[in-house]
Amino acid sequence: MSELRQNIATKEWYVLATERAKRPEDFVAAKPKREKVAKSDKCPFCPGNEAMTPPATLELPGASGWQVRAVPNKFSAFSPVGSRERHAKGIYRSMSGVGIHEVIIETPRHDLTIALLPVSDVETVVEAYRSRYLQVSQDPRVEHIILFKNHGESAGCSLEHPHSQLIATPLVPTHIRYRLEEARHFHDDTGQCVFCVMVKEERKARERMVYEDDLFVAFAPYASGGPFEVWILPKRHQASFGDISDEEVESLALTLKDVLARMYHGLSDPDFNYVIRSVPKDERQVKCFHWYIKLMPKLARVAGFELGTGMFVNVTLPEANAKFLREVKLPSQAPTTALPC
Repeated sequence: MSELRQNIATKEWYVLATERAKRPEDFVAAKPKREKVAKSDKCPFCPGNEAMTPPATLELPGASGWQVRAVPNKFSAFSPVGSRERHAKGIYRSMSGVGIHEVIIETPRHDLTIALLPVSDVETVVEAYRSRYLQVSQDPRVEHIILFKNHGESAGCSLEHPHSQLIATPLVPTHIRYRLEEARHFHDDTGQCVFCVMVKEERKARERMVYEDDLFVAFAPYASGGPFEVWILPKRHQASFGDISDEEVESLALTLKDVLARMYHGLSDPDFNYVIRSVPKDERQVKCFHWYIKLMPKLARVAGFELGTGMFVNVTLPEANAKFLREVKLPSQAPTTALPC
């Protein structure tokens, strides 16, 4: 019989279809190898082609030239010019599409991804995330900021060169308001942050843990919406991503690389999305919420049931997925301070 599980933080229900469950190994796809080059003359994100993008909002140096570069998105969903205005048309409401949309180019190399970068280079990526998050937060027109990465065609990636995106919106999306309210309800009822409670429980249970070091944990949620979904959370309570310390930047880089490397080598470089979920900028001191990264490989399709109910069917067990990822043999790398799972 299938099992329904509820995510304690979001209150969303998911279906674990255990009767048609697949083994984690069933998701290892035999993808055709594509020839990749370290640099492309036609790629606007490659070194030497900087004139093909708008002027950079941030450049962090590397061994030779820039290591990470942030630029306005040429095909922006929001305009950085203008004021935040609301309009009424009878019963309908609209708003000016003012906001910020940037691309964060993660490496000068056209052929690499975070899973393959040195940890020091991933640190630079995370530092760029934090720097742009804090800078954009100062814009009075901005209410909410999202950082995300699309990897692969099925995840919505249109350019091969490794990059992430930042979008700042002039309002707090309903989806975000809903999650924040659920966290407030839990805090009102228990006096605790629901995410802190989750971290404590997962560290105790261990069976869904993928990675842990002194400052971060990565685990497959008890109620996972799809195969190999992973959440990454700081152990220290903090509602806003912008509040991470320098030490946490280093630790997050190590955690993010480790998890993505396990997916890269264990699942044959699957397409995926990850998103950094943080509070609206004016809620950064709340005690009820805890920023986190949601990482979701694109290994299942959304069909009519999911669209009709909002409930996702997962044909794998998160406990089995976490065990599979823990046991992935990674190429030799420098020793880490990771605690055993």
